Amino acid sequence: TDPNDAVEWNRCPKTGVHSPMTFGPAIDYRREALVGDAKYLWEPSRHLETARLAQAFAVTGDSAFADAAAVRIDSWIDACPYLRGPQWASALEAGIRLINWAAAWELLGGWDAPVFEREPGRRERWLASVFQQSAFVADRFSAHSSANNHLIGEAAGLLVASLVWPCWPEAAAWQRAARAELEREALLQNAPDGVNREQTTAYQHFVLDFLLLAGLAARRAGDDFSAEYWQRVEAMTVFVAAVSDRDGHVPDIGDNDDGYVVRLDPCDDFDPFASLRATGALLFDRAELVPDDGRVDDKTRWLLGDAECARWDAVGAGDAKALPVRFDDGGYYVLAADRGGAGEILGVFDAGPLGYRSIAAHGHADALALVLSVGGREILVDPGTFCYHTQRRWRDYFRSTAAHNTVRIDGLDQSEIGGSFLWMTAAEAACVSFDDAPERARVVARHDGYRRLDDPVVHERAVELDKASGVVTVRDRLEAAAAHRVELCWHFSNDCRVEPTDGGLSVRNDDDGVDVEVVVTVDGPAHRTERFRGDAERPAGWISRRFDVKEPTTTVIIEAHIDGPAEFVTRFDCRQRRVR
Repeated sequence: TDPNDAVEWNRCPKTGVHSPMTFGPAIDYRREALVGDAKYLWEPSRHLETARLAQAFAVTGDSAFADAAAVRIDSWIDACPYLRGPQWASALEAGIRLINWAAAWELLGGWDAPVFEREPGRRERWLASVFQQSAFVADRFSAHSSANNHLIGEAAGLLVASLVWPCWPEAAAWQRAARAELEREALLQNAPDGVNREQTTAYQHFVLDFLLLAGLAARRAGDDFSAEYWQRVEAMTVFVAAVSDRDGHVPDIGDNDDGYVVRLDPCDDFDPFASLRATGALLFDRAELVPDDGRVDDKTRWLLGDAECARWDAVGAGDAKALPVRFDDGGYYVLAADRGGAGEILGVFDAGPLGYRSIAAHGHADALALVLSVGGREILVDPGTFCYHTQRRWRDYFRSTAAHNTVRIDGLDQSEIGGSFLWMTAAEAACVSFDDAPERARVVARHDGYRRLDDPVVHERAVELDKASGVVTVRDRLEAAAAHRVELCWHFSNDCRVEPTDGGLSVRNDDDGVDVEVVVTVDGPAHRTERFRGDAERPAGWISRRFDVKEPTTTVIIEAHIDGPAEFVTRFDCRQRRVR
């Protein structure tokens, strides 16, 4: 779009709904009829594009970019008066906006930026709005069950603002409060092994961005965070690398709304997880974090500077075999053969909790789910999220047990959905054993989500990878005393072709000149196998690679009726050959 185009800050670009300009904190942003889709309404006001325009000015010196950035901030201030309208309904959104305004302020020239000379009174108007937004955030830190990633984002925004604009008596107190929150929440919300307790890879990235930005801002100001803080940031980055396959695919576990804190890399194919790995490789001098493409990205260059990035070659080439494979605190286990090599087989197994705090807002009913890639080609996938506040039926489906590679009993979810961001019951999963030997890797875990049934059922799953043969064996044991309907759900990448064979299924992914075939067979009580693709009635056979976009893929459901204890064995015989 033309950077000089006017932005209707209080109109939802998706639905066209104009929000009321009433007292912002009282607006119910979950009501679509009132505000439209809150995600689409809020995200332009994060001012990601404003920071990008300021980057363009810093690189080219072209004042047109600076003026376009300044006009965006001016128009937002005009359209969003203090505490009026939907842009004053969320302290998190204000925190993200402050981070991007801070980036734009510095890139445009800071206190002596030319845009202030060309428009008398502009600097004072900006500062007045910064003060109002900072005070708004400081008074509304998220608490209780909502003290999740929102609290970290709010504190990060307030800290950055107080460091960039230390021009009011309140700024010192804001800085102390924000810093204390971040020191505490970095350790509370992220397990010692680096797993974000929301149990979602997208929010792993979201929170890690906040902690990096706040940490680097404090370090630059000469008031660095504690060693414990940076150790947790390092562990989080290691986890991202550990669950990435050789082509950089990261399982889309839990909620994902495609939201960004900053967008400092202008590439259309920007990979946020690869960027985090590159930043971590330099910050912590860890070669195993170097992303698979081996390059340092532009976002990392903007964050760390040319001098630090000049060390890139000295960090060395990464060795994926050095990455950890067990994350007991977070409940994830990695089963890998030929890690980082052309013949890599990588499984990520989920035996973690539902989510963070009592509402587990961003978790999915995915206990004992498995994702699998072969040679960097996705085979078994997590189908994603699709939507948040709208289309409740689809929100429920993508969070459900049926939408994950695990077992469903009697058509029920392991954990019971209570609302779009709420659960009534939560399955508790636990690892029984994990072993990673040179010849095989094996994990065993169980969960209690179906103990609530009149006839309680316990699901135990063992996943074993034979590293020599490339066979992944999934053994599902069901402890029960009476009759139940059992569904084994398997969701395949939309890059895969899934066809029936005499003995089971053939799954092929021949992307980029490498032909990967996985032969799937199932042993157990009498069962029937059904394939679904884009079925909107059931629903089944969908994947959401981007928020608000879903597309058909293949889901295979193996259904059986049992009467008492039962065991199912599913084998994934992973083969690959280069075709060109």
